[in-house]
Amino acid sequence: MAGTGVFAEIIEGEVYKYYADGEWKLSSSGKSVSIVNPTTRKTQYKVQACTQEEVNKVMETAKVAQKSWAKTPLWKRAELLHKAAAILKEHKAPIAEALVKEIAKPAKDAVTEVVRSGDLISYCAEEGVRLLGQGAFLVSDSFPGNERTKYCLTSKIPLGVVLAIPPFNYPVNLAVSKIGPALIAGNSLVLKPPTQGAVACLHMVHCFQLAGFPKGLISCITGKGSEIGDFLTMHPGVNCISFTGGDTGIAISKKAGMIPLQMELGGKDACIVLEDADLDLVAANIIKGGFSYSGQRCTAVKVILVIESVADSLVEKVKAKVAKLTVGPPEDDCDITPVVSESSANFIEGLVMDAKQKGATFCQEYKREGNLIWPLLLDHVRPDMRIAWEEPFGPVLPVIRIGSVEEGIHHCNASNFGLQGCVFTKDINKAMLISDAMETGTVQINSAPARGPDHFPFQGIKDSGIGSQGITNSINMMTKVKSTVINLPTPSYTMG
Repeated sequence: MAGTGVFAEIIEGEVYKYYADGEWKLSSSGKSVSIVNPTTRKTQYKVQACTQEEVNKVMETAKVAQKSWAKTPLWKRAELLHKAAAILKEHKAPIAEALVKEIAKPAKDAVTEVVRSGDLISYCAEEGVRLLGQGAFLVSDSFPGNERTKYCLTSKIPLGVVLAIPPFNYPVNLAVSKIGPALIAGNSLVLKPPTQGAVACLHMVHCFQLAGFPKGLISCITGKGSEIGDFLTMHPGVNCISFTGGDTGIAISKKAGMIPLQMELGGKDACIVLEDADLDLVAANIIKGGFSYSGQRCTAVKVILVIESVADSLVEKVKAKVAKLTVGPPEDDCDITPVVSESSANFIEGLVMDAKQKGATFCQEYKREGNLIWPLLLDHVRPDMRIAWEEPFGPVLPVIRIGSVEEGIHHCNASNFGLQGCVFTKDINKAMLISDAMETGTVQINSAPARGPDHFPFQGIKDSGIGSQGITNSINMMTKVKSTVINLPTPSYTMG
């Protein structure tokens, strides 16, 4: 169970501690933040409400710890990461349990997230040793007008203190996707977990402690965003921010100083379906892409743009599959589980009611109990409906019928988002032309949008983000290039 066994030291009474300077601590505020179980809608866990002064202390220790860590050999950093990965996988059960209770993630998916996170850490260790073990050597006479009097040696060096802010929907996986690259690159790491998902993150951080990482190198600070959010993101001790979430990231990017930013801020991923597409394949991918984890994924299919001539057939196939989805509590491994909060459920309902008022066709009856919303396919959606543009982050999927591929591309590109998209066709030439025309960070051909495998580049354009993720890109982003130039008194040419 969560908070027991090797994890007993991270909780006192019914309140989980925060992690700083190699110790599990109670906040001097004497206050806690409640975490509501989306299924029961009752308080499940409590975490520390840390103060700004505690943030200051965490930043000070992180800065000191980073200087020592930067002197740690790459092989040693990798060794500790491999150890943390193994410990994380060994203790997947209590971490998965926390995911089920905090964010209503289906039990099997919760275990999968923890195992995937361990694999990500191990891959990161291997990739970091290879990537950071190489530099570059340049000579001056390759540029016109120069003799060979200068040798330039370049290497990648750490940025310093990295602030990592993962979202509620994959709190463990999207935390380690920031922690692993930061640590292998020689940085220290301050983690601010989401409120929903904080307990799973605290358990995950304890696995890094058990692996033997130095004191102060990793910190996990919990609390209300309204009290410490801006203080963290604007803190002068932060040298890099990696954030995954919603439009809060836009506000962070405007307030952060001259530091590197890595941001993934959601999407309205379009699924363009051509008349020659394999409709059974399309329907299966719409179910997987649109309804897994109740649609609470940045890379979920958010709008179907289907050529009119095949729309009726596709809608019928999707309706048949929606009818087979199981709905209920995450403990029962249901396909559709409660969305993360009442406010999320209310927002989704607002989009549904707007579509109803404006004449969308409901392929199923709209049904809601508390935070649990039954899967809903909306046909004949028009561009004047909110659901055509806004990201529901729930099990509601709009179908827009289009007269041409160009119409579909236009709708996709008119969005303020640009994370991913997908196109279904048997004509690879058409697929490539459409992919090039879609203004998104990634286009999937004949498959639903997805983040992963975790070493693939993952990025958005427009309001969907800044920079690129994926293990290799994250390591590069969390380093900077340093050059050392050797100046020779006279030109020197090998074998000259």
